[in-house]
Amino acid sequence: MSKFYKVYGAASAQSRRNFLKYTGLATGALLAAPSFLRAQNVNSRIRVACIGVGGKGDSDANSAANKEWGGDIVAICDVDRRRLESKAKQFPNAKQYKDFRKMLEEMEKEIDAVTISTPDHVHGLATVMALKMKKHVYTQKPLVQTVHEARIVRQLVQKNPNLATQMGNQGSAESGLRRAVEVIQAGVIGPVRELHVWSNRPIWPQGIPRPEGEDPVPDWLDWDLWLGPAQFRPYKRDVYHAFNWRGWYDFGTGALGDMACHTVNMPFRALKLGYPSVIECEETSQLFPETFPKTSRIRFEFPKREDMVPLKFWWYDGNPGDKNTPALRPPAELTKDIVALRGSLPGSGCLLVGDKGQIFSPDDYGARFYIKLKDEAEFKSGSDHEACKAVPQTIPRSPGHDREWFEMMRDPKKKAYSNFDIAAYLTEIILLGCIALRHGVKKPIQWDGKAARARNAKVEHLVKRDYRKGWELPAV
Repeated sequence: MSKFYKVYGAASAQSRRNFLKYTGLATGALLAAPSFLRAQNVNSRIRVACIGVGGKGDSDANSAANKEWGGDIVAICDVDRRRLESKAKQFPNAKQYKDFRKMLEEMEKEIDAVTISTPDHVHGLATVMALKMKKHVYTQKPLVQTVHEARIVRQLVQKNPNLATQMGNQGSAESGLRRAVEVIQAGVIGPVRELHVWSNRPIWPQGIPRPEGEDPVPDWLDWDLWLGPAQFRPYKRDVYHAFNWRGWYDFGTGALGDMACHTVNMPFRALKLGYPSVIECEETSQLFPETFPKTSRIRFEFPKREDMVPLKFWWYDGNPGDKNTPALRPPAELTKDIVALRGSLPGSGCLLVGDKGQIFSPDDYGARFYIKLKDEAEFKSGSDHEACKAVPQTIPRSPGHDREWFEMMRDPKKKAYSNFDIAAYLTEIILLGCIALRHGVKKPIQWDGKAARARNAKVEHLVKRDYRKGWELPAV
């Protein structure tokens, strides 16, 4: 047995056994409460360290400090001094750092939980370090940047089931998303054989070459720490930091990695997707060596799963406002009833095609859904449709996405719905689409999910990143 299989095989088998539990019932696990909480009153404040406090990190830190159910912010970290100093005004008692590795090492005994809201390429290392220190962790989507990191994270949480974890795809808390899962799994639209999901991203630059030259690094930015595990490259103003990193292979995951953790979340759970057997990038706009294209169409094929029939899933991305690059979308014949419902095709959406009908969700989070059965002329709201009324509620409703994480810290029976065991599974499937895109157009990959490797293609360099010296993942 290869070392590669030994690392991944156990985590894969365990997650497959747990898959139904996490995609259906958010039941409580029989776990021992963390030692620091066993010794405290249930109303005690949890000590939180925040890695990344700009952009989404700003709101993540604010949420973690919620006076009703949150914790105390005891440390903040950011490589951008402007953002760090701004956040320090709000949390003057929090220790300040620009290197999260130093923060975790120095404050290991002074923190209980960590939020991670950095660019994608740092997610994996920061998350693994925090988990190995047995800290509760909330990481923004996508959970990690590579399949290898997804497997390592899942392995760690399975070894430490008492840790509370949550990925930042807040649509998981939507009652509409959970209701759609119940309705689909109840068989209202019958066996689902096709899934189509599209996004209006990118809204950042991609499909571009690397600019030549370099600019002086501003005194408020630590460029070396910003690069983190990525290989060194010169700083260019407004090209990477603070937001445009999403389109670069070294730092982001493109439109698919950014948005599919939201838009694919509902069907992933409802259809028990598991691992695909084939992934192929069918079409893109012009490809460049270091950035994701402006638009793409990617096909995933899933074999029979438990009580689910084989399924084909197509992902489409592209900004409909880009007049120079028409965005790829599902065939017009397939979406004509959606257009009839709304007047036009929404910028993002999700369509499940079953033997008895279709379900359409018009937003990124799956908060609303519409049903059209085969004998019906048009889509109707899922909340009012007669076929849904008899479907019982089987999934507990959420008190709030971030609050779920804190509630699990205090009571591990309250399993967070997007905990890392399931979130890493979802993220890994999505990242396989990124691998197929980078592998090339019309080059199908036959995927062995159990071993996390391709049967017919050399994609190992895309499964695991080349970590810069000093930024390697710690041994598991």
